[in-house]
This record gives sequence, structure tokens and C-alpha cells, in this order.
Amino acid sequence: MLVDTGGVGYELDVPMSTFYSLPATGEAVSLFTHLVVREDAHVLYGFATQEERAAFRQLIRISGVGARTALSVLSGLSVADLAEAVTLQDTARLTKIPGIGKKTAERLLLELKGKLADGVGEPAGGRGGADVVHALVALGYSEKEALAAVKGLAPDLPLAEAIRAALKTLVRR
Repeated sequence: MLVDTGGVGYELDVPMSTFYSLPATGEAVSLFTHLVVREDAHVLYGFATQEERAAFRQLIRISGVGARTALSVLSGLSVADLAEAVTLQDTARLTKIPGIGKKTAERLLLELKGKLADGVGEPAGGRGGADVVHALVALGYSEKEALAAVKGLAPDLPLAEAIRAALKTLVRR
């Protein structure tokens, strides 16, 4: 993508999520950027939100994950989906992204645990919501069913009550 700023054109690499949110050619755009200075090039990356840029920065800090891989991850998952995958330690969601194998997915989940924005992508019910999801999955429910069951839970509900409420929701379906 090429951005003209005061008569100077800048080439930016952006994730697909940012690309699809861009206005029509010639219209004003505001992006959050990250400049990578290498021995052979200066590469500018653009993001629609600060959360995307922060996630990109966390991803490129991981050994063996470069900017291209980080862009692939952010093109394949929203920041909220990535945070949810990390919370649930869901390698399957990451391996669906082109270029991300099982070992890379596992390393990403390990390295990103606790490093993405607090609360982003967590199931309803806050941190306890993730515990409820884990409990329901352990009881044999699918992750999709478990996530749907915790959507309406209050964040301050004690864990045991939250699990009971989620189970009642699942039984009604």
C-alpha cells in the first residue's frame, strides 16, 4: 500500500484486516505505524488500530517470528480472536493460518500468554470465564458450545456458580 504524506509517498505493509478497512483511493487515512530498520532496508508497517500494532509488536518479539509471520497472524485473526486463542491455548485456530505450523502455533501461545491486552478477547465473565470454558471442555462440551454458554455470565460470579449457570444454559439448548 502506498500513502502520500505531504507529497512524499510511503510504502506500508499492512495486515488484511487493515487493508479492508481503508477508505477509497485519494481519501484521507490515519494509520498507526511501526518502522523496522534493518541492515538492507527500512520497512514501514501500518495498522488501523493501536491494538493491532501492539499485537504486532508482541508477535515480532517472539524468537523465530518475523514481521511477515506477524502480518499473516493479524491477517488471519482479529486481535480479539488472537487473545481468545491465547487464553484458551487453542493451537487449532492458529494452525489454520497459512505459514503457521503446529510448533510455531504452540510457541506463539506460550510466548503470548499474559502479554496481550488485558480483557481483549476473553470470554464473558473475565478471567473466570476462561476457567468456565476450560471446565466445560473438560466435561466433554465443544469449545464453541462452551464459549456460547459463558456469553451471558456476570464477570463477578464465583467460579462454581458460573459453571452451574453455564451448564444450565447448555442443558436448555
